[in-house]
Amino acid sequence: MHTSQKEFEDIVTNAISKVPKPYADRIDNIAFFVEDEPSLEQRQALGLRPCQSLFGLYEGVPLTERRGGYALTLPDKITIFKNTHEQYASNIDELNRQVINTVWHEVAHYFGLNHDRIYALENKNSDKL
Repeated sequence: MHTSQKEFEDIVTNAISKVPKPYADRIDNIAFFVEDEPSLEQRQALGLRPCQSLFGLYEGVPLTERRGGYALTLPDKITIFKNTHEQYASNIDELNRQVINTVWHEVAHYFGLNHDRIYALENKNSDKL
């Protein structure tokens, strides 16, 4: 599966608009990026082996860990990795679903949700994601 950079960015923009309402209304100071693949620094920081794939990455301080004085800071960063999504999608519908899930997953990390809670919400709201 392959899309142009513009097509993939449009898919990500659409996925951002699909973040569940209670969360979407509270997103603040996050910048979304599309990259082909994780940088060497990102891979090293996560301890990823060469054979491991990454769909997305949240970089920042989750809301649940912020203390007083957390103001006038650069936006948190969510990066969606194009090549990984295209590698695992066999058609455009699957690609859209994967990107929607990845965007939601990374936004959930911004809210301080751990993987167990994210998966529980995904299972509960699978028709809305």
